[in-house]
Amino acid sequence: MNDRKQHVIKKAHQLFVEKGYQATSIQDILDFSGISKGTFYNYFSSKSELLIAIYKSIYKQLEKDRNDLLVGQDPSNIEIFKKQLELQMVTNKKNKLIALYEEVMATNDVDLKQFIQRSRLRSLRWMYGRFIDLFGQEKRAYLLDCAIMFTAILQHNLQYSRLAYSTGEKINQVVTYSVARLVKLVRDVSESQEQLLEPELLEKWMPGCENSNQEFFKHFLKTVSTVRQSIKKNVPTEIEQEQYTELLDFIQEEILHTRSPRKFLIQSAFCSLKANPASLWSKDIQQLQHQIEIYFEQNDNHE
Repeated sequence: MNDRKQHVIKKAHQLFVEKGYQATSIQDILDFSGISKGTFYNYFSSKSELLIAIYKSIYKQLEKDRNDLLVGQDPSNIEIFKKQLELQMVTNKKNKLIALYEEVMATNDVDLKQFIQRSRLRSLRWMYGRFIDLFGQEKRAYLLDCAIMFTAILQHNLQYSRLAYSTGEKINQVVTYSVARLVKLVRDVSESQEQLLEPELLEKWMPGCENSNQEFFKHFLKTVSTVRQSIKKNVPTEIEQEQYTELLDFIQEEILHTRSPRKFLIQSAFCSLKANPASLWSKDIQQLQHQIEIYFEQNDNHE
């Protein structure tokens, strides 16, 4: 994403937080970001598409930061999971995402509502995948139910802690308390062997290229984080680092957020990434490319 487009996204986000999404006009955005109407429509077809771009920009950074916490760590370590939750809640608070969610759901914009719904399902899918890491495949049948209940527990504990503390919610305390309840919840539900919703519903709710394959999703993001670290370690200049990072961001965006990832563009991005000669860098890139090749083969076979 070029710097000017990112500038518009940041300025619009600021306006949406300060004035509200519906109260902010496109002209407000033009004036505040210092661009022409033609430039705006070159980047976005509408104000709602701009808001979606804001969400995607925040989610992309959250995915990166959340996955970076897992690099070199045991996925079953519940303390890492707590840190991931705290990071997610701090991100929501910092970017006023809850307030924006509520305002969007009060509008009649179908595209925005569908995007919010997909985002919630994507978050639920991540939670379910992490629960498999934490509690094991043997409890898999009950973990979607637990993920749904835990999401509600966490949200409501956070909401009412805001009312309880004049200095604001205590995120670390809320997470620690909620996760302690989660451990007992998973144990009780699995021991009772009661199931409300089958995990296979996730695939039905998020069909096609929404990456319902949890194993691929988890390993892909882990490898992407490793490659990002290799960029910082092996690429000598900041300008080159930024160029390679943008290529990596493009590949991640295509795989995770595009209904039909464009294979030829991903291959072209890999050709540019391989231009760096460092041996460690090449090894990391080859691993990432191999994962994506398998992904395309599997999806081709399912069509």
